[in-house]
Amino acid sequence: MNEKRSVWQNINSEEFDKINNYSEEYKQFLNNAKTEREATTEIIRVAKENGFLSLEEVLDKGPEKNDKIYFNNKNKSVVLMVLGDDLEEGMNIVGSHLDAPRLDLKANPIYEQAEMAYAKTHYYGGIKKFQWPTIQLALHGFFIDKDGKEVSVSIGEKEDDPVFYINDILPHLGATQNEKKMSEGVTAETLNIVMGHSSYEFKDDEDPIKKSVLKYLKDNYNLDEDDFRVAEFQIVPAAKARDVGFDRAMIASHGQDDRVCSYANLKAILEVDNPKITAVGLFVDKEEIGSVGNTSMTAKFFENMVAEILSKRENYSDIMVRHAMARSHVLSADVTAAFDPDHDYAYEKLNSGYVGYGVAMSKYTGARGKAGSNDANPEFLAKIRDLFAENEVIWQTAELGKVDQGGGGTIAYILAEYGAEVVDMGVAMLSMHAPVELLSKADAYMTYKAYKAFLDKFI
Repeated sequence: MNEKRSVWQNINSEEFDKINNYSEEYKQFLNNAKTEREATTEIIRVAKENGFLSLEEVLDKGPEKNDKIYFNNKNKSVVLMVLGDDLEEGMNIVGSHLDAPRLDLKANPIYEQAEMAYAKTHYYGGIKKFQWPTIQLALHGFFIDKDGKEVSVSIGEKEDDPVFYINDILPHLGATQNEKKMSEGVTAETLNIVMGHSSYEFKDDEDPIKKSVLKYLKDNYNLDEDDFRVAEFQIVPAAKARDVGFDRAMIASHGQDDRVCSYANLKAILEVDNPKITAVGLFVDKEEIGSVGNTSMTAKFFENMVAEILSKRENYSDIMVRHAMARSHVLSADVTAAFDPDHDYAYEKLNSGYVGYGVAMSKYTGARGKAGSNDANPEFLAKIRDLFAENEVIWQTAELGKVDQGGGGTIAYILAEYGAEVVDMGVAMLSMHAPVELLSKADAYMTYKAYKAFLDKFI
């Protein structure tokens, strides 16, 4: 390893306690924010408690230095901003994403077969399909009923809630499945959710179990079957965020890619006060499927927000917005892969990230020949290095596996297109994109510490 420093071996008892306190708050965030919609709601709730005003409120009164602003983009992405001396001179931005790999219900999901009611799904993001059967699952959703009421659904998270399940074939009859490649052993169209079994209520009807499921949804949520066609329902693991190991030094949870960086981003910007450079926390959607759509980083909602604030100046022109974006500095806040000794064939040890060695800087991401990556400039990286040294941030460099093994991307290249200086910076984690992912508490805390130093002090 190249001069990596263990966080655990380079902290005192006070910082050890801070890591554990931070981790408890972070786990609660994970439990409260299992979808991007829920995460947006939680972020805005906390921001308002900490003095942030809506963009509309700030525009009405006139933007001023130190204003704390939030902008809710369609309830699935959000911007938090603390105004500095001159917005046109650029921003310090930490950009994270709220979405995570999962299963979505199809538009016509419910059917009955073999004395069970099932729901059809369509997976979202990069998953290994064979990891999803035989674990306990929860249903989260949002729809607008025919009375015009917005309805949120969460089933499977409380101790006395039912959970949901995907079947897999038993080993005794698994000869055909065992002959297939792992990627083909479980297909997308077999990721069907067990929703019910009893036909008691509708003994003499056709599809009695399906009717029983629909009756429950109607009685409890005023949801009709055709409401699924215009609804948003997600299937996620029912498990809570939990400590791992006898020393409780790691966290296992669904959705840590990228809510570990999102929470660090939130925690950091809440503590920014009186910045010289405008500080921005971006929390966007759709990163796991290529940053497409009007709640993703490729949408113009953040640029439009900057334009609206600058438009309050008497001499406003479009060039001010271009200056503000191009003169910005950005940490693309996303996770990377940590070295896994049980699968060491996929990693290049000298340049891999390791759990417990602090926040991970990835100079570039992409695939193979750096395709699709932002390759950060050394002038920017040198300033980051010096900032971290001054603020006792323990960090490491990381690369996403061996060059020809695969790869991945983040939102970095999108913000770089404005001319901003951008580098990827986040947590090195294990079992990324699995239903439950694993990471070090030390790295989560050091990531928050890195973002806070950057938002508050980078010049």
